[in-house]
Amino acid sequence: MRELPPEADRPRVLPDFPEDAGELVARALAEDIGDGDVTAEATIPADARAKVLVRQKAPGVVYGIGYAELAFLALAPRARFRSETPEGVWHGAGNPVLHAHGNARALLAAERTALNFLGRLSGIATLTARCVREIEGTGARILDTRKTTPGLRMAEKAAVYFGGGTNHRIGLFDEILIKENHAAAAGGVGEAVRRARAARPDLSVEVEVRDLKELDEALQAGAPRILLDNMDLATMRAAVERTAGHASLEASGGVTLERLREIAETGVDFISIGALTHSAPALDLSLILEPLS
Repeated sequence: MRELPPEADRPRVLPDFPEDAGELVARALAEDIGDGDVTAEATIPADARAKVLVRQKAPGVVYGIGYAELAFLALAPRARFRSETPEGVWHGAGNPVLHAHGNARALLAAERTALNFLGRLSGIATLTARCVREIEGTGARILDTRKTTPGLRMAEKAAVYFGGGTNHRIGLFDEILIKENHAAAAGGVGEAVRRARAARPDLSVEVEVRDLKELDEALQAGAPRILLDNMDLATMRAAVERTAGHASLEASGGVTLERLREIAETGVDFISIGALTHSAPALDLSLILEPLS
């Protein structure tokens, strides 16, 4: 288990390797292979052995080597591995990532699944690292969201962490986050906050506000954390001044890499970015096989 950085005000513990990782990989392999890899079976002797090397074809942060190893091991139980790079560290194009030795057919059958996991998770870690780098020195932190691939949330949130980001709530169960529709149904921002704090004093409470009027309602109700939804820069700066440290502030909505620095410089504490997990491009990787005699 890997703990979040000590500066996180709501520390969580995320598994580097979720318990269902093997099941996820098994389903992905079944989807790809079906009743057999007809190409490898038609062209490669059953007892042929090989070694493969996975490399980065683009600069970025690698995360997900364990998933790649699981994919290879599922089809080549006797395969041997050597990781060539630490996860969570920026490397340039050409960086070696993983060596594997084993049955040639099995390694090739697992190749796409292994690279899909590794490329997807490394892409998230890489985009997160770019965002974190963009706001260095401002004191703000990058957050993920629940906009994750169904079934892959824990893996994708771990990738955000390895990219240098901070994890927001895991799901609907571990934090109260009052959104616009919750407030409307409860009778307003302030009333929703008061109800939430009374009902679950054991949980962190955050509330979304759309303007300074709602911000004042949230502050009067004692909200410890406030999400500034789609506010322009001037309104964000006014919100920071008006809050004066009485609550932590999170900016959200319409966040792009190009706008990150100016958002962070308004003085907000957090910036949440759904694109980290719903739109990160996969890190480009290659696998080259060398037959063994």
